[in-house]
Amino acid sequence: MNDYARDAGVRREVAPRHPTPLSRTEALRLLGTVPLGRIVFTHQALPAVRPVNHCLDGDVVVVGIHDGTTLASLTAPADGPGLVVAYEADVIDLDTRLGWSVVVTGYARPVADPDLLDRYRSALRPWVAGAMDHALRIRPGIVTGFRLTAGPPAVTAPVTAGATGVRLPLG
Repeated sequence: MNDYARDAGVRREVAPRHPTPLSRTEALRLLGTVPLGRIVFTHQALPAVRPVNHCLDGDVVVVGIHDGTTLASLTAPADGPGLVVAYEADVIDLDTRLGWSVVVTGYARPVADPDLLDRYRSALRPWVAGAMDHALRIRPGIVTGFRLTAGPPAVTAPVTAGATGVRLPLG
């Protein structure tokens, strides 16, 4: 199967790319190099996706939220681990088709501590106008990712269940 890139409006063939799995550490490191991603959550019993800005606090993904958005209405049960969400960010060059993609799946909780929220406000770079009034902390349970390479796929050891991250607690 051929891939194509556009060069001044003309399609040109691009050699196939190969995904190479990333370690949890490398995936989180790469995630920390970009300010934007997409959060996946449940809205009215259906999956929803929104572009948001983020930063890392250790291995916790912090997402900025503006008042009046669907995300601002998300609340986690006080007695539970939080809301199950996924967070994805990537950098893939449209011409070379090289880059990486990372997905973090875990539990999100709104940030209630005003001092912590102030700290996150100064670290986050909003991509839309308006004040960032809220934030969510996503505690990673599963971290996966891959790098797209032009050469043959790297030989790696088989990945076993749970090897890419900490298992989410049941219940």
